[in-house]
Amino acid sequence: MKTVAIIIYWASFPMRIGFSIDTQEHPSYILIVKKHYWISLLAISILLVSCLDWVIKEPSIVLREINIKPRTLSSISIILDLDVQNPNPFDLTLSSFEYTVYLDKEKIGNGRSESVLFVPSSSTTRVQVPVIASFKDLGKNLKTIITDDNVPYKIEGKAVIKTFFQSLDWPFSKEGHVKK
Repeated sequence: MKTVAIIIYWASFPMRIGFSIDTQEHPSYILIVKKHYWISLLAISILLVSCLDWVIKEPSIVLREINIKPRTLSSISIILDLDVQNPNPFDLTLSSFEYTVYLDKEKIGNGRSESVLFVPSSSTTRVQVPVIASFKDLGKNLKTIITDDNVPYKIEGKAVIKTFFQSLDWPFSKEGHVKK
């Protein structure tokens, strides 16, 4: 913050010392003031972009439900209902989302969502993401999904968060239990 104050102080130098310049006699004075203004604006923008990582709080993900839908004779589609929570005082946009899902410590599949997800400030958004899994990959987990009341899961992956200035990679990992 002290840097911003110094830049503003520097840009306003001619006005602070009470310069009274006739711009008719010194037309280059206007160019100097404009140059100071643009340099100051550029410096402040660079400063804000470099500090953006300090400002953004990472969103969190909670798995709410697992839905199983038959796809073919050899594979099923697993739909995960996720709550994406945005703790920030500004909106976030997730431009891509890739993930790997584990049930009972065994990988059951992975997926990728290219659709843009808008998460309003200080709120939670429900999103459904698909995981395509073959019956041979599921093994004993198919029985666990269908019969157990407390299924341990792990979701890990990476999302790309778009902000006004730049895109940030957000690696995530979430473990828990899905209760029926």
